[in-house]
Amino acid sequence: MTRQYELVERVLRYQPNADEALLNRAYVYAMKAHGNQKRASGAPYFSHPLEVAAILAEMRLDDATIATALLHDTIEDTDTTRGEIDALFGREIGTLVDGLTKIKKLDLVTKKAEQAENFRKLLLAISSDIRVLLVKLADRLHNMRTLEHMKPAKRKIIAEETMDIYAPLAGRMGMQWLREELEDHAFRSLNQEAYSAVVERLKILRERNQGLIDEIEAALTSKLEGAEVGSIVAGREKKPYAIWSKMERKQISLEQLSDIYAFRIVVPQVEDCYRALSVVHTTWHAVPGRFKDYISNPKQNDYQSIHTTIVGPRHQRVELQIRTERMHSVAEYGVAAHALYKDANGANGKSGVPSQDSSAYRWLRHLVGMLLDGDNPEEFLEHTKLELFQDQVFCFTPKGRLIALPRGANPIDFAYAVHTDVGNTCVGAKINGRPMPLVTELRNGDEVEIICSKAQLPPSAWQSLAVTGKARSAIRRATRDAVRAQYGKLGREILVRAFQRREKTFSEESLAAALGRLSQKTAEDVMAAVGRGELASADVVRAVFPEEKSQEPAKRRRKVKRTEEGWFGLGKVMGLKFRWPGSSGRPREEQGPISIPIRGLRGDLPVNFADGGAVPGDRIVGILNPGQGITIYPIHAEALKAFDEEPERWIDVTWDIDEDNPQRFPAKLAVTVLNEPGSLAQIASVIGEADGNIDNIKMTNRVHDYTEILIDLEVWDLKHLNDIIAGLRAKDMVSSAARASA
Repeated sequence: MTRQYELVERVLRYQPNADEALLNRAYVYAMKAHGNQKRASGAPYFSHPLEVAAILAEMRLDDATIATALLHDTIEDTDTTRGEIDALFGREIGTLVDGLTKIKKLDLVTKKAEQAENFRKLLLAISSDIRVLLVKLADRLHNMRTLEHMKPAKRKIIAEETMDIYAPLAGRMGMQWLREELEDHAFRSLNQEAYSAVVERLKILRERNQGLIDEIEAALTSKLEGAEVGSIVAGREKKPYAIWSKMERKQISLEQLSDIYAFRIVVPQVEDCYRALSVVHTTWHAVPGRFKDYISNPKQNDYQSIHTTIVGPRHQRVELQIRTERMHSVAEYGVAAHALYKDANGANGKSGVPSQDSSAYRWLRHLVGMLLDGDNPEEFLEHTKLELFQDQVFCFTPKGRLIALPRGANPIDFAYAVHTDVGNTCVGAKINGRPMPLVTELRNGDEVEIICSKAQLPPSAWQSLAVTGKARSAIRRATRDAVRAQYGKLGREILVRAFQRREKTFSEESLAAALGRLSQKTAEDVMAAVGRGELASADVVRAVFPEEKSQEPAKRRRKVKRTEEGWFGLGKVMGLKFRWPGSSGRPREEQGPISIPIRGLRGDLPVNFADGGAVPGDRIVGILNPGQGITIYPIHAEALKAFDEEPERWIDVTWDIDEDNPQRFPAKLAVTVLNEPGSLAQIASVIGEADGNIDNIKMTNRVHDYTEILIDLEVWDLKHLNDIIAGLRAKDMVSSAARASA
């Protein structure tokens, strides 16, 4: 275990003006606070924060970060309060410790919705100060180094969380050494058999290629010295998890990998990188397609290097990375490395404090910006994981702007990366001057020109074509807005007619005055709700003119007519009115197909409701099934997509309810409840008290904590159904209640 004086001396070596008293005070306070607490290994608990501080000292971070590492578990695991930390160590350290305490309470390996919300909280916690993330990553690294002392179930959870969240975050922040070590520890815990197999194969290869690394290092050093290029050459063996993941991804054997051994050539200046590259390529054969210049086009986490692969000594394929000393520090330590060069470049601030202006940190702030734009947690998690795990391609706009995208991205992703408005109005693309399909996979160096039209709206099908989370979420948002606009337009037309029947003039200002009575935020919300059938136009009129009694004219009813060829209308039993395809509603004498008033189930035309049911108040449509009759769907039913290419089967349907003889209609609810005694009885009680009739109950997913239930019931109309849903949601044991769609 690191001693107090050793830690302080290590910090003073790279930060001579560090607050030595602060470090000593934090050390003593944390040691006393944790007292006799023990870790799972049996070691004193205080050894953990001390080792976390030592890891951060290796990264040469400032004294406040080191003190935070020493104190990071005090609020969570001892009687210490935030107020005490603020009083003894200052508000800056108190804020950092508090942020880490909040992160520790998150469970990132859980069902998707909760994981998304907790991951959102994690990023919000670390976005205010990057040091919170650095301490958390060091904390996780030490926990992974001692993972074998945990129980198997807990070990699996921690390893999954590390592989899914913390290792990719470390990589996205440019901290490659940390990512590799986290991945290796997690890999060993999650797949011991595969880990052992890779390690064993590496051992055999190492014995077979004994002396190869030294031989290649010597050859490279000799050639560079001969060309008077000052350099440091170092070889390394690829980590087991990196080898395994590449074998899985490319479906190849370990012996087929060309970069098991990688060599770094570190030179003083940028121009020396290209001189070294020239020496290497004129001495050995370069492998085609294995050259990447990340100095000219840095990665989004600030990584810079020249990558090339050569056929070197012993005809061995060798991967080379050529970079400057500063590039090497950034490649290894990522955002933490910016602290080393901050003062040297004349920047203000304490030495050892990571820069908040790095590209990696700007990416983090961009993610938080997306949160504030209102994307739901699941969409946000999807976007973030895509950003974390995908490799990149670099493309250009016609004006030379560099756009970095995940590998596999297409022009749709490119358009949304340029600007959301460009993506929403995209109708085509030119790649390197040639018109190409929007699904074309982009490659490094492609120049992409997006063709736009103001009349365009993104089709919802683009969601399945886009690769980036940003594009997908923007397409979803545009689709929702378009649907809302359509409902709003329909609702406006309905309200204009309703106002005219009352001899009133419709205006959005009149709606605005009644928003409180309608429980809506804006006039647009009112019109959209009317268009969706969630709000009756008569209720809106009464809310706008509460002083007047309803004067809605009684519904006019049409007499029953004999239908063509023995088809007698379907009647009151269904409470529907049909219009045959192509009908204009005129008498049979004036036109071909006739309007069929639905009045009673006579004849041979059966009528059924779709699986999710439909109730008065829904906008509905009928689908003709030859030989089987007509199926009634709510207009928003997902199942209707299957009939988009068969318009001849669609039949206009309207409700024609006889208010003197009310009847019930089928509906289906999806309810998620906590597993508590009496939960089902409470649900049945709510439905019964609301005068609903349960036809069937089905448990679709029962786990330890909750149960998902599908309920078939009968209700009078949409308002009745919504009242039942509201009553269910008001119960504490109900997590969610919503209508199940057909």
